[in-house]
Amino acid sequence: MEAKNNIESVARSSFEETKIDDGFLILMYKNDGATVERIAKAIDSTFIQFHFCVKGTTTFVFNEGRYTLDIHEENSLLLYNRQRELPINLEVNPNSWIVSVLISIKKFHGLFSQEADYISFLNSENKDKKYYKDGVISPSMAIVLNQLLNFSLNTSIKSLYFKGKAYELLSLYFNRSEDANVEQCPFLVDEANVIKIRKAKDIIVARMAEPPSLQELADEIGLNIKKLKEGFKQIYGDSVFSFLLDYKLEVARKLLASGENNVNEVGLKVGYSTSSHFIAAFKKKYGTTPKKYVMSLN
Repeated sequence: MEAKNNIESVARSSFEETKIDDGFLILMYKNDGATVERIAKAIDSTFIQFHFCVKGTTTFVFNEGRYTLDIHEENSLLLYNRQRELPINLEVNPNSWIVSVLISIKKFHGLFSQEADYISFLNSENKDKKYYKDGVISPSMAIVLNQLLNFSLNTSIKSLYFKGKAYELLSLYFNRSEDANVEQCPFLVDEANVIKIRKAKDIIVARMAEPPSLQELADEIGLNIKKLKEGFKQIYGDSVFSFLLDYKLEVARKLLASGENNVNEVGLKVGYSTSSHFIAAFKKKYGTTPKKYVMSLN
């Protein structure tokens, strides 16, 4: 049975539904107002739900209000329960944005059918069990989500564009290093090393404008460079400085969107000594210049 298309909103809300394919939808909710907005959509039990809170906080209401679950900014939530329907009942707080990807289990399984053991809830043991998972939106996922929310291309290519971005988003959600399995990777068995790698991530994020060199970072966390590079790639799926570049540019995009700083100021805040270097990096990542990005928001 297909997802039903009834949308209810107690208050005025910005809602957009885009059909990607049969059994495959993207829903986008924006509440830029000052009051909580309530949105409901009937979803049958054949659908897997991926929810991404890009901004603010949204509350999921279950069992007619008997149970609630908050999803905060830059966090995700996966919901799947073959045994019962999970209709979407949202309370979208002021200044909050959320993107939801709904895909039928049949279509989703077709994407990973040869890798069912790779996606834990698709294997034969778990396929009929309920599945709830929260997580953090990675910088690369945040880029895709904001590209969807800020779509400004010709409407004639919207369906194609959204389809590509939906598949990209799911790929990033499930992306992990082939060696990141704890059973296969001795590095991840060592909890002390994992803590050190997470500390390394916190250090480069906190000091993104003037990050330490790899050697300095390795010395600070107490690992050699080889283990730092290998461990970071295993845990975060990217090299140290590629991860940092994505993070810096996502921070820059948010600063530009806030309108509180000009292009030069934003570039300096995230560590670019010249605006030309910042503009070039931003354009390479997002396909547009910082100035044109700001104009597209207005």
